[in-house]
Amino acid sequence: MRVLHVIPSVAARFGGPSRAVRGMCNALAAEGVETLIATTDADGAGRLDVPKRAITSFNGIPTIFFPGYPSAGFGYAPGLARWLSSGVRRADVVHIHGVFAHSSLAAAAACRRAGIPYIVRPFGSLDPWSLSRRRMEKRLLWWLGVRQMLDGAAAVHFTSVGEQRAAGRLLRVNLGKVVPLGVDEPLDDIHSLSEGFQHKSRGPYVIALSRIHPKKGLELLIAAFVEATSRPGLGHWRLVIAGDGDSTYLAELQRHVARLQAKNRVTFPGWLDEAPKWSALQGAALFALPSYQENFCLAAVEAMACGVPVLVSDRMDLADEIQTAGAGWVTLLSSHAMAQKLAAALSSADDRATRGAAGRQLVLARYTWPKVAAQLLALYGVAVGSTA
Repeated sequence: MRVLHVIPSVAARFGGPSRAVRGMCNALAAEGVETLIATTDADGAGRLDVPKRAITSFNGIPTIFFPGYPSAGFGYAPGLARWLSSGVRRADVVHIHGVFAHSSLAAAAACRRAGIPYIVRPFGSLDPWSLSRRRMEKRLLWWLGVRQMLDGAAAVHFTSVGEQRAAGRLLRVNLGKVVPLGVDEPLDDIHSLSEGFQHKSRGPYVIALSRIHPKKGLELLIAAFVEATSRPGLGHWRLVIAGDGDSTYLAELQRHVARLQAKNRVTFPGWLDEAPKWSALQGAALFALPSYQENFCLAAVEAMACGVPVLVSDRMDLADEIQTAGAGWVTLLSSHAMAQKLAAALSSADDRATRGAAGRQLVLARYTWPKVAAQLLALYGVAVGSTA
């Protein structure tokens, strides 16, 4: 089987969506599937230093890049759109990542013209919270092509039941299919403590590992952390907020830390590459991310794979599974409620160990790439059969 993945960018700074498509392709290749990623060279305000308009190897995966032009998140990419007119014909099925993006609309239109089945992965963009951001622009795009793209899809790929539930009213009956994301096996080999992030020797820490974006609720986490660690016996804890992204929001967070007089206990190490990332996760006592909306959160699953318990908001679509498995704490989206949960988590090493072990078992049972690849292959088979 030949699968073409179309995504606005694969730059590391874009976090989970970029990592997920790489994990999918590697897992599918291990099953004998021929994959190709078509994308742009967009990398925040800059560009990836990659060959253009020719298939190359990027992180070991066949990839073709085209110049991308930022336009209020739409990611205009005319060269990619032109290539897709013929490029989709080389695939048995096309997996489109993203909804309100030029590459997504162009890929869907090319597939419909060529009679090639396609699957759309919205990564949370059909959630009511996400739709409320840049509302007028998204409403215009909805009528200009997004609605037709979704209606013409063989399936819409959700990564959690919660994401499917939130978007269900926008789709045809039975169009949505749930296939989660994953981490590599064996889990003992997915991180390296011999290089990279060295933080543990300075004391216990909570880690928030994510794209720096207002959606992540990091200002609430900072306030909750300062409140929780003002309690007796918790003043030695630190908070590490690792990631890259919105520079304006990052500056606001740093000013927030200064106002709370917590600069010596809240640090921003920036983006962490693979080895430092795994080292930082394994060395953490707790992973925390109080997002306003999160359809999956691959970083939380990666933390659980390392045996680290997680604290997440009830707006995360995996929250119910985390709570049912006893893999961490789920909090309401307020700094005071979060402080209560955070204080409880930091106060009991035994509780953290128990919940961390439960999280690891949850990942082993549901969220490894070999298991996900099998589900993707079944989904692709249904998509191809729908046009046979």
